Amino acid sequence: MRTANLLRLSWPVLLITALSIACARPDTVVTAEVRARLAADTTINSSELEVATDKKVVTLTGNLNTQAEKDRALEIARSTSGVENVVDMISVRTGDVSGNAPEPDRTLGEHIDDATITAAVKSRLLEDPQVKGLKIDVDTREGVVFLTGSVRSQQESDRAVQVARGTEHVKDVKPNLVVSRG
Repeated sequence: MRTANLLRLSWPVLLITALSIACARPDTVVTAEVRARLAADTTINSSELEVATDKKVVTLTGNLNTQAEKDRALEIARSTSGVENVVDMISVRTGDVSGNAPEPDRTLGEHIDDATITAAVKSRLLEDPQVKGLKIDVDTREGVVFLTGSVRSQQESDRAVQVARGTEHVKDVKPNLVVSRG
């Protein structure tokens, strides 16, 4: 008798749970829809953006030419069905729109120092067996290393940051790495 009562009380909970799971949109579907909506919008250069979804949280990463493009990309992601939150990792270019990073006033020696740091970090990433260094772009400005690209896991991202931080003359590391399962 207790089992019958328990089943009678539990079936609505089970039904709601089953419906929730059936109606839930997998992260891969959410990512595909955000990408498609960004590509269809003529005001955004969507080829400049990476889209990743983890537990219904969409992360947009990349560089766009204007604040209006960035705002529109975020709006599109936020309004996509199945998205619970959006992480903004989009940078608006402040230099020329060709994609070149802004250049602070630096001496020739500082340029050479940054280039040396970049080469050292890139070399160490390529040598590290835990990191796919070919998928990570390294840029250095005034001793601060910027890592951009995609990695297979959070552990790989953490390792890439650790490798960069352990490189001589690195003052700080700014990771902009997206975990992509592909």
